[in-house]
Formats: sequence, structure tokens, C-alpha cells
Amino acid sequence: MFYDQMDYEIKLEWGARGTRAASQRGDIVIIVDVLSFSSTVVTAVQHQAIIYPYPPPLNEQAKAYAQTKNAEMVWGRAEALREGGHSLSPLSFGAGDRARNYVMCSLNGALCTSAASQIPTLLIGCLLNASAVAKSAQRFVQKLNRNITVIACGEKWSDAANQENNLRPGIEDYLAAGAIISQLQGSKSPEAEVCAGAYEYSKHKIERLIRESASARELRERGDDADVIYCCQLDKYAVVPMLYEEYCTEADNR
Repeated sequence: MFYDQMDYEIKLEWGARGTRAASQRGDIVIIVDVLSFSSTVVTAVQHQAIIYPYPPPLNEQAKAYAQTKNAEMVWGRAEALREGGHSLSPLSFGAGDRARNYVMCSLNGALCTSAASQIPTLLIGCLLNASAVAKSAQRFVQKLNRNITVIACGEKWSDAANQENNLRPGIEDYLAAGAIISQLQGSKSPEAEVCAGAYEYSKHKIERLIRESASARELRERGDDADVIYCCQLDKYAVVPMLYEEYCTEADNR
């Protein structure tokens, strides 16, 4: 189709619908959801936790799934205040999480991950590991001879019912996708090229732009400013989470 960016090796797509398109092409997929799924998965895997992404909603079925995996639930921030334990805040993970299993449900990142769960190579990226995930994806290109699609997950409009047609673009995901795309080798679609250009233009003020974005302002108004500051850090980690069947752990780049 004319909108599938098929003539290019590096593509940019948005949300679950774009993820399904990339999956159907058999591309290497990089999921980018800065606030906060990707940043939280990267942080958890940095501390050697094992993450099972699970599509929304976070309900009894999700809790039953966690039991089958001997895993703890990662709650939304509001639920974590009631239930205790870990939340979608990356700052809720630390050194004590080594080798522990967690089920992580989110409206955007986990949904997109689920939409592409059948592809051979799905990586999790954000600002925290932008350079590392780009290098890892490039190695998989050489190994598998596949193209790359970077997914900016975006947000959901609160007044829309359809899971895949209520996308609200988020500049935090767009800029992080651009940070990754700018380091990838290969022909870039116009969509990918403009995304990389947006990052290059904005990189000297990226923390300010993200902190003032709609997504970050929502978190800050809830008292989660520390999360926003943390997620804006570029190349803090070299870890690259990869989906192996149902769970995310560090990618094997041998």
C-alpha cells in the first residue's frame, strides 16, 4: 500500500495499529513509550528483573496470568498507592528486583508490545537507552536481514472508546524515536527522516520540551515530577530489553 513505507529500511509508525503493520511486514520493531512503559522496562531489566508485558485492562485475568508466571503485578501509580508494591514508575525498581518476575500492564507500551508479540525481534527503547537500542537493532539487521520499524506509542484520548483509533501523539515518544532513528544506518522513510530531524533540532532542550508536554504535565500534576526528570536522561543505560516469547530480558547480541 502507498502508506506502508515499504521502499525504506528504517520506518516510523505510531501506536498499536502501526505496530501491527510492522509485525505483518516482519520488521525488527523498537517499542518507544517514554512515560513510562519503556523507561520502566529498561530500568527493571537494568536491575535484572524479568518483565511480562500484558495488554490492558489490568483486571482479574491479568492477575491470574501473573499467578501462572509466579510473578508480581506492576500497578498503575494510583493502584500502587492502594495495593503497595511496584508501579509503572521506573523509580519503583531497584537492586532488590534481581531475578524477580513482574507482569506489567499499560495502555500504550504493553498494548503495542502485545500487538507485535509474534515477530522474531522486538526491542524496548527510550531516551535512557537510545544509543544502545540503536546499536542492538543494527546488529539484528545484519544477522536477520530485516528492516526496522520504530514505534512511537503515543497516548490515549480519555474520551474515546476504541483501543486502536484513539491515539494521541506524544512528543516525548516522537523525540525519543528520533534519538534512536538518528543513529540507525539505512534508507529512512520521509516519516523517519523528519522524526530524526525533530530530535536533532530539539536535543539541546529536550528535557524542557518533554517536561512541558501534555503527558509530562499530567504526571507532574500527580506529584511524579521525579519520574519525568528521570525519563528525560539520554543514554543512562546500555541495557536493551528484548521480548522472548512472553517476557522481556536483556537482548543477547552475540
